[in-house]
This record gives sequence, C-alpha cells and structure tokens, in this order.
Amino acid sequence: MNFLIDNLLSLMMLAPLIGAGFIMFIRHQDKEIEKRNIRSVALFTTVVTFVMSIFLWIGFDSTSADFQFVERYRWVGDISYYVGVDGISMLFVVLTAFLMPIVVLASWESVEKRVKEYMIAFLLLETLMIGVFSALDIFLFYVFFEGGLIPMYLLIGVWGGVNRIYAAFKFFLYTLLGSVLMLVAVFYMYVETGTTDIPMLMNHHFDGDIQNWLWLAFFASFAVKMPMWPVHTWLPDAHVQAPTGGSVILAGVLLKMGGYGFLRFSLPMFPDATEHFAWLVFALSIIAIVYTSLVALVQEDIKKLIAYSSVAHMGFVTIGIFILNANGIEGAIFTMLSHGIVSGALFLCVGVIYDRLHTREISRYGGLAVNMKIYATIFVIFSMASVGLPGTSGFIGEFLVLNGSYAYDSWVAFGAATGVVLGAAYMLYLVRRLVFGELDKDDVKAMPDLSLREKIIFLPLLIVVFWMGIYPNSFLDPIHVSVENLIQTEFSSAAEHAEGVSTSAAAAR
Repeated sequence: MNFLIDNLLSLMMLAPLIGAGFIMFIRHQDKEIEKRNIRSVALFTTVVTFVMSIFLWIGFDSTSADFQFVERYRWVGDISYYVGVDGISMLFVVLTAFLMPIVVLASWESVEKRVKEYMIAFLLLETLMIGVFSALDIFLFYVFFEGGLIPMYLLIGVWGGVNRIYAAFKFFLYTLLGSVLMLVAVFYMYVETGTTDIPMLMNHHFDGDIQNWLWLAFFASFAVKMPMWPVHTWLPDAHVQAPTGGSVILAGVLLKMGGYGFLRFSLPMFPDATEHFAWLVFALSIIAIVYTSLVALVQEDIKKLIAYSSVAHMGFVTIGIFILNANGIEGAIFTMLSHGIVSGALFLCVGVIYDRLHTREISRYGGLAVNMKIYATIFVIFSMASVGLPGTSGFIGEFLVLNGSYAYDSWVAFGAATGVVLGAAYMLYLVRRLVFGELDKDDVKAMPDLSLREKIIFLPLLIVVFWMGIYPNSFLDPIHVSVENLIQTEFSSAAEHAEGVSTSAAAAR
C-alpha cells in the first residue's frame, strides 16, 4: 500500500501507457469485436486512472503549501524525473483524469475509423497532461508541455473535419513557435542558477532587466496556449475541425496549461516583471473579453461560438491571476476548473446533435425542447453554468474574480464585468435559437432524445457543476494555502528587490 501511495503520480502516468501498449496488440478477425475490445480497454484504463486521482485528492493535505506525493529520480545529467503536486496543481490532475473516461464514452459510436490509433492517441495525451501539472523539473515540464502537441495534432489532423489539415498545422505551429522562446529562457535559467528544480527556481531572484525578458519569453508560450488575444485565432479552427473528444480535452484541459504556467512560473519566479507587465495582461484580457464575446454573438456555427466564448472566459482568468490577491487567484483557478467541466459538456452537447443531423449550423435547428426534452434541459443547465448562474460552478469563480479585481482597481473590475453581460447575451441567444422556437423541420423532428450511454456521459458532469456551485469550499480548501503562499512569495520578493534598490541608491548618494 505504501508503494502505491509513494508512487501514485507515476502510476497515474504509467496506467494510460500500459493501456495504450495493450491496445496495440489487440487483434480479432471480427473488426467490430476488435473495436469493442479496444474501446473497453481504453475505458477501463481511464477509469482506473480516475480512481487513482480520487486517492490523490483524499490523501492531499490541504493545510500544507508544500509539494506532496513527491517522487524524484535522476534522469539525464542535472535533469531529474521530479514530480509532485500542491494545491494549485492537484485539482488539475483530477480534472484531467475525470474527463478522460467521459471522452472515451463520447467517442464510442462516433469514431469508427482507426479506432485503435484514436484511443492510443488519447491515452498518450492523458499521460502527458498529467505530467504537465505534476512536473517539478523545468525541463521535464517542457517535455510534457510540448509533447502534448503531437497526439492532439494527430487527433485533429486524422479524425477532424473537412479542413482538418489546415487546422492541425495552424494549431501545431502557433503553439510550437510560442514555446521556442520559453525553451531559450529555460536554458538561460539553468545556466544562471545551475539547477532545473522548479521549487528552487521559485526562490531564486533574477535581476530586473533579465527578469523582464524571461517573463516575456514565458508569456509568449502561455499566452498562445490559453489562448489570449491576439494569438487566439488557432483555437476556433482547431475546435471546429476537431472530433468531439478532441474539443472536450482541448477546452477542458489543454487551455488550462497556459493559466497554470502563469501561476507556476511567471508569478513566483518573475514577481517584479509580473507587476511591471500587469497592465499589458489587463489590456489584452479586456480586449479579449469584449471582442471575442461580440464575435461569438454573431456566429452561425455552434462550435465556433463556444470556442470564442472560451477565449472570453480565459480573459477573465488572466485578470484574476494578475490582480495578485487571494480572491482573484482562487477565482481564476476555480474558473478554470469550472470551464473545464462546462465547456467540455457544451462540446459534448454539440456532438450529440451533430451525430444525428451532421451539421453545426444553428439555423438548422430549433424547437429541440419539443422532441428532445432531456437534451434541451441539460443544454440549458450547462449554458446557464457558462453564464455564471448562482448555484452552478460558473458563478463562484466569476464572483471571486470580480471581488478581487474591484479591490485592485474598479476599472479592471468594470472590464471583467462586461464579460458577464456579454456572456449572457450570446449564450441566451444560442439557447433561444437552438432549444426554443418552432419545430418546423422534418429531420429535426425525427431526432431522438438522449440514449442511455449519452445520459451516463452527462450525469457526472451535471453532478460536478452543481457540487462546485453549492459546496465550493471542497474545491477552494485545497487551493487556499498554496495561493496564500504564492502571494506572500510574490510580495516578499518584490519588497526585497525594492529594498535592495533603495539600499544601492542610498550607498550611491
């Protein structure tokens, strides 16, 4: 038992690899039986990984800001296989493991070609995503961070829509080019400090000018990954062309890597630069919230609308992170977790009707509340959660960010609040056109309501949305101590630097 606990993170990353290896050797003369076996192994593997993530959550000490479940083994030179989680990263690991079985179930019938390769790609992606949130060696983090591009690129390029090749290349090039500067910065930090340990780098103070350049290098990568305006244009194309499962993971987990990167690297390692460039982040975030919300309002493709709404929500997140107070940062983390659930659920809702009618044009639907009552109810619930209806997960994060941003600056709070208003506008407009209205199209009338498998897919998502909205402290408690420690580190580093500058100036005089 001690072995399982001591190596829990490694086992969580190893389980999907074992499942993928097992799937590679599945053969059967009856191709339908072979596909069923492949899907069953993938589902079993992801469920086992999720169960291990529950043990991770249960065993996590929410009163400590230290990294827990730490494992460290020498790897290559000064680079170590060094993993662990704190309150900021632990719930992102759980989110990743939670969404994966849902993705496998959602792809059960919709993916018929190259099922083996499809499931292997998702299992590899799961390992890499868990690795990103648990890596405590900066080079190891980079390997996981960039490695996730490959399976997602394949998922879009092989199982995507008509323009999948264009969308896959655009996704790959944007995110790869954004990370080149980060790699240069990582090498510089290693040469400067002689270590690749993230906890040690968090306590190292880089000189002012160098800190600014390092901050910008990391910002280039994380801004593309979130994505922030104006480097967001790859996201709508990727979402529209990706298969449903790919869209769920892209919105649910991959976008969160940018926000996580800001929290893990930019704030603690470059505190002076963070305060110096905060105005830039606020400006880009408010532009993203207003601009992409207005673009979402005029979309005729359901997936594109939800994709643009994701950019607006991530603008809300970056405001919360860079106002540098507990409410803002905790609200940003909570918003990322909520968005991972809600946006994933909305893309699954799109997948349900796309599988029936094979179109994403909003104008082709209408009146689904008449013949798809259960589906319509579920879609409205997730839409209201996206808007931030009290009692749902979306409300808590938005409330905390608005509270924190108002304490920081009322104009920043006003800019963030526009996202709440505009978000309600485009989501309610979508609900009005999709769910209500007259049911006057014969092919829409013939669409059946949710099957048992689809109900099973949405049930855990509904439970979590209301759980987060009604009892948010179960998610905020593990975060709180780590966020307080992050803020203390941020301000103490800035204060020490200011004191050092004052002392140098006094000596010069």
